[in-house]
Order: sequence, then structure tokens, then C-alpha cells
Amino acid sequence: MYARRDIFKLGLSGASMAAGATLLPGLGKAQGYLGAQGFWGAPGGLGPREVAVHNLHTGESISAIYFDRGRYVQDALDAMNHVMRDYRTGEIHEMQPQLFDLWHTIRDVTGSRRPFQIISGYRSPETNAMLHETTNGVAQNSYHMKGMASDIRLEDVELSHLHSAALAIGRGGVGYYPSSDFVHVDVGPVRHWG
Repeated sequence: MYARRDIFKLGLSGASMAAGATLLPGLGKAQGYLGAQGFWGAPGGLGPREVAVHNLHTGESISAIYFDRGRYVQDALDAMNHVMRDYRTGEIHEMQPQLFDLWHTIRDVTGSRRPFQIISGYRSPETNAMLHETTNGVAQNSYHMKGMASDIRLEDVELSHLHSAALAIGRGGVGYYPSSDFVHVDVGPVRHWG
């Protein structure tokens, strides 16, 4: 078992990150994730899987090995759930680990080395209802309320390339919002819009 400090580093990101566009060097890798196992196919087998995120609303960042030795690491998942909470209400909800698997695959396919910037993770029913009434494009029964969705961007990957990579992977929903500078990804049924 890992010591807590070995699993994740949680804190505020004080340094600005240098931006640069990365083409999709691993886009051909996406085909490897579309095999017979389909949507739930495990990316990268049983080895460690790590993701890094930065919540733009709270300023919190985390880098976590959330899967190792063939199983999910609960302490890391709990820490990720905290960072992905509804920042408006403070409500924490269990995020589906398959969402983190999708991020891991996106990072691998794009070649990104920067944390995912989180625009929206979990949304409480109250927050989602408010956004549905006041914002165009917010679904009434959003996968954000089920811990199955995130609105993301990567600082070192052009948004159009992030969108193309998510589509190529072929897992869940992909929404493209260039005017708001994010891509929606979820682990619901395969579909796309925007």
C-alpha cells in the first residue's frame, strides 16, 4: 500500500504554466483503445494510471496515481472527488473512475504533459438547475450530476486537437465549445455535438 503522500500532491498552483500547442503525436494510438473491449476497455492494462488536474475555480491542483496493480486506489479517488466537487455549493460526489480512465487516454493520445484544466466537474442538482435556466446548452439531466462528466482543456494542446482526440477515442459524449474554450467529455453513451 502507498503512503498518502506517495499517492497525490494536493495544493494551490501558484506558478503560471507556459502554453504551447502540441499536435496529436499519439492520435494513431487512439485506434488501440477502440478494440473489442470497446468503451470500458482498460487503457494501458494493469499498470499505474496517473492524471493531473487543476480546478480553475478553486485553484486546487492534484496529481494522482488513481489506478495501480489492477485496481483503483481509493485514497486517490477520494482526493480527486474533492477537487472535482461543485465549487458553488461545496458538495462532493463520487466521480466515476472511468472518467479518469478517459482523461488518462486523452493525455496519452494527445501527448500532453500539462494538467487538465477543469471548468466543470461534479454539479449538484441545485447548481445544474440554475445553470439550465440561465445558460444555453446545459442539459436538464446532465451527466455532471452523476459524476460522469467534465468540461476540460489542456494548456499544451489546441482545443480543436483536444476535441479531435476525444472523438477519435470514441468513448462517451464529446461536446465542443470553442467560444467558451473547453471540451465536454463524459462516460455516458457515445455521441457528439458542437
